[in-house]
Amino acid sequence: MIELEEAVMEIIVNAGQSRSLCFEALRAAREGNIGEAKALLQQADGFSRQAHQMQTKLIEQDAGEARQPMTLIMVHAQDHLMTSLLARELSEEIIHLYQR
Repeated sequence: MIELEEAVMEIIVNAGQSRSLCFEALRAAREGNIGEAKALLQQADGFSRQAHQMQTKLIEQDAGEARQPMTLIMVHAQDHLMTSLLARELSEEIIHLYQR
């Protein structure tokens, strides 16, 4: 059984790092460093993957049976993850525009 508080913090930390790297990638692209921007997006992907894997473990542990209590911090973690995923997608599109 995964400890809920640790799992939630892992999601928040990894999603936050992913989001930060996405914005670093955008700054690099704006400065004309497309290669660096793409490398930063790859780093962001690693952190995003870790956050998503923990989310998946929590979902599997819950098995759709409401075994996990829904807490404000869990909602906060979900918000961080979804925001970082959106930042990643948008960053890639914007970097393509800078590349043109």
